[in-house]
Parts: sequence; structure tokens; C-alpha cells
Amino acid sequence: MEPQDDKQLWDILGRVPEPSLSPFFARNVVRKIRQEATRFERARNWFSLRRLVAASAVAIIVVGMAIATRHPISQTPSGNDLEVVAKVDPQDYDVVADLDELIAWDENSVWDEKPTL
Repeated sequence: MEPQDDKQLWDILGRVPEPSLSPFFARNVVRKIRQEATRFERARNWFSLRRLVAASAVAIIVVGMAIATRHPISQTPSGNDLEVVAKVDPQDYDVVADLDELIAWDENSVWDEKPTL
């Protein structure tokens, strides 16, 4: 834009005083920079004890709720259990009796004693 294009605008711009800096401008800028927290300090302030305790409590509640909803505890016996007991083969009782005898023999075994040489 040329000064001849808009004479009034240039007259107004010519009357505006130039901005001046205070003599303490540099000192104020350096102080402001020093007062700003570094990234580490901001992260440390964010992870305060109060926030960590609250976040831990929320995490424990969420995990507990997830476990409770995924593994519901059934208090009523299922009808299938009774059917399984009714279908037990009489031969299985003989096997259990044989196992009881084997356990008794193992407890009284001579091989478990300490050898004397």
C-alpha cells in the first residue's frame, strides 16, 4: 500500500506513539521462565499421593467388578450333579476300595524306613 492510496490512514499511523519497553523487561521475562514448571515437575505434581490413591481405588473396584461379573457364584445345586451320582458304575466302588488298600500299604511300607548300614 502506498502512502498516496490512503492519506488519512497514514496520518493516523504517523501520530501513534511507538511502543516502548520497560527497563526491567528482560528481567521479568527470565523470572517468568524460571517460575514455569518443567515437564518433570508437572508430571510429579500430577502423580500426587491423593490422585494415586484415588486411581488405585478405582482400579481395584473395576477389577473386582470384572471378576464378579465374569465368574458368578452359583448357590443352587445343578440337576446334573444328581444325575452324575446316579450314573456311577458299581465297578468304581471297587477301584476306590483298592486305592484305600494301596494307600494303607504305602503308609506301612518297609522301604520308607531309614536303612542301617
